[in-house]
Amino acid sequence: MRASLATPKETRQSHCSMRYLALAADYDGTLASDGHVDELTVNALRHFITSGRKLIMVTGRQLDDLQTVCPHFELFSRVVTENGALLYDPQSKSQRVLANPPNPELVEELRRRGVPVSAGKVIIATSRPHENAVLELIREQRLELQVILNKASVMVLPSGVDKGTGLKCALSELGIPLRKTIGVGDAENDEAFLALCGCSVAVANALNALKTRVRLVTVNARGAGVVELINEVLRGGAPVSCRSLRTPS
Repeated sequence: MRASLATPKETRQSHCSMRYLALAADYDGTLASDGHVDELTVNALRHFITSGRKLIMVTGRQLDDLQTVCPHFELFSRVVTENGALLYDPQSKSQRVLANPPNPELVEELRRRGVPVSAGKVIIATSRPHENAVLELIREQRLELQVILNKASVMVLPSGVDKGTGLKCALSELGIPLRKTIGVGDAENDEAFLALCGCSVAVANALNALKTRVRLVTVNARGAGVVELINEVLRGGAPVSCRSLRTPS
């Protein structure tokens, strides 16, 4: 049985007095459907920041690619891109690279072996079913790299770099504790940052494996699920409390 959002009565009766100050959200499949965020979701995001809270986007996309599909960067206090490897401040337009750049020899050899890849500031990205070829080459070259899967996407990053490490850096810059952050996502690579948040949420279209690891699953999918979550946070000025939620089974 899937958990549903807490009712206002349940929220008021909760013994948890923690006030959530930020929402950390994945992009594709969470905020966005087919790469784009609809007007209702954008309006909900605006209401969220009007309440004095902060928005952080946490995505596997490369920054240049993200900027072509998302015209709403001004809503976010920080944008974590490249699956945790690059931190972007939309207000100052500054970038902070959080790990070493990609190995050019690895990129060249993958292409020589017929693996389609793109390289960002840190990330090397390809798609399934090329993960085995990537892993084989990493072992051959004895590189300290990891392969992270995101549905059909395959991402190569330095060991220890993920959405969780990127979110930590973003929240540190904003002075917001993890325990006062709600995280929402839909795929396997989101677990790394959701597990760190004070309250973890999966949208209804999320992978089943992720739903079993979060505190809350929305009734609606993608952007509508995020709207549902934001409305619950803002209703009556009371934040969602993780103590009032049932764990999905």
